[in-house]
Amino acid sequence: MPIEKPKTNITYIAPGKICIKGYNIVELMGRKSFAEIVYLILKGELPTAAEGRMMDAILTSSIDHGVTPPSSLAARTIVSGGNPLNAAVAGGILTIGESHGGAIEQCARILQEYASRDGSPELIAKDLVREYSAKKIRMPGFGHRLHKIDPRTIRLFEMAEKLKFSGKHQTLARAVENVFKKDGKGLPINVDGAIAAVISDMGFDWRLGKGFFIISRTVGLVAHAHEERTREKPMRSFGLTEYDYDGPGPRTLGD
Repeated sequence: MPIEKPKTNITYIAPGKICIKGYNIVELMGRKSFAEIVYLILKGELPTAAEGRMMDAILTSSIDHGVTPPSSLAARTIVSGGNPLNAAVAGGILTIGESHGGAIEQCARILQEYASRDGSPELIAKDLVREYSAKKIRMPGFGHRLHKIDPRTIRLFEMAEKLKFSGKHQTLARAVENVFKKDGKGLPINVDGAIAAVISDMGFDWRLGKGFFIISRTVGLVAHAHEERTREKPMRSFGLTEYDYDGPGPRTLGD
């Protein structure tokens, strides 16, 4: 039997021709922004002007957050060890997981699940917080180790309101924030939660959550890796050089 050819509906290639979701890439070049093409390849259709602006803001919001996140440290450490740019960026991306960069996906999944329930956003939010508290699971997308109020959240929600992308998922996210405020926990929506709510209101599958973060943060990782290679000495120290040893004391093999 003949081997069945693999199928894809993303890109068609032929000699002298590359089409992304049916659009010739040459026609897209210089006429559509990178953010618009990201929208196209993930969603299947070119965005409206409003969707393109919102997409651009989302990708910009997570492009970098300094040298301290695990992905930035990993990229710089790998370069410092004498490795090439591609290895450094790949290593940085591999640190992105449930604890770093995963909150967008987790939060979007929860918001999409609970927003489909019957009832007012306030009651649904109370149920959500109660259920996750009972499971001893922290609600992703809320609170930040540095920002008491995440300025990126404010901007994303302002744009979503202006561009008419404020829907039931953002409403639910704000209701959850209010529950935390009334409970005295003070966990405001961070940028991950804001992105999760906005992409949910834009109709994106929650399973693309980490993808948004990876696409955005890769640019920052390239910059960090390049800066490390061009400004720092190889094999430099990135953290504490002193430590306490708590293993076994001196031992011998005997006779």
